[in-house]
Amino acid sequence: MAFGLLTRSRKKKASGIVTLQEGTHFVADRELPLRIVENGRATRLTLRIDAGGRGLRVTIPPGLAREEVERFLERHQGWLETRLAKLPDRPQVRPGVKMPLRGRPHLIVHEPQIRGTVNVRQHEGEDEIVVHGDLDHLPRRLADFLKREAKRDIEALVAGHTQTIGRKAKAIRFRDTKSRWGSCTSDGTLSFNWRIMMAPPTVIDYLVAHEVAHLKEMNHGPNFWALCRELCPRTDEAKAWLKRNGGALQAIEFG
Repeated sequence: MAFGLLTRSRKKKASGIVTLQEGTHFVADRELPLRIVENGRATRLTLRIDAGGRGLRVTIPPGLAREEVERFLERHQGWLETRLAKLPDRPQVRPGVKMPLRGRPHLIVHEPQIRGTVNVRQHEGEDEIVVHGDLDHLPRRLADFLKREAKRDIEALVAGHTQTIGRKAKAIRFRDTKSRWGSCTSDGTLSFNWRIMMAPPTVIDYLVAHEVAHLKEMNHGPNFWALCRELCPRTDEAKAWLKRNGGALQAIEFG
């Protein structure tokens, strides 16, 4: 059987989507997080691989038996193996490898002598991210560093774009979401994936412009895209970059 341990959670959203179970699913030599989601509007089972191959999601119609889900996953084992084999490797951040910051590759340097801080420097013409403290904490400290950088840059961009459109954001949140880079709720809460700080500045600006535009246009119609391009003139270029490279950023392991 391909299933790992599953737990029933029933996390209901206002949209009528309910997370029924969470657990793991084995594909070849991988053990992937699995969510089974019930959607009242679904008429068939659908299977999605989260960005970067970080997990699986099965959406089912209401009342479907678990055995049907198991058979569905078994039928799609070959498809999953083929798709996962095409995804980028999942590199682990560690000393001696390079990690992008605002689109520029930075060499990760570990200097254990000082307290656990992170700073950016240029050394012999090369950009470096220097992580201090215990080596075991290096991945977490790099993730925390990206979160701080995201908060600083994105809050400033949100302030500028919201002033342009004459709308205010209720709140700004930062998460490591598996399936999306940003979101805007109906009450004006903006959420951003802090991994976007590894992308070039134009792409970061596009993501913020995209979500801020939703404060005025809660859709993806012509008016929305016109507003998005007004806020970020390089929208099309940045959108294409994120489509090409977003999976690689999602695949990076931070512990």
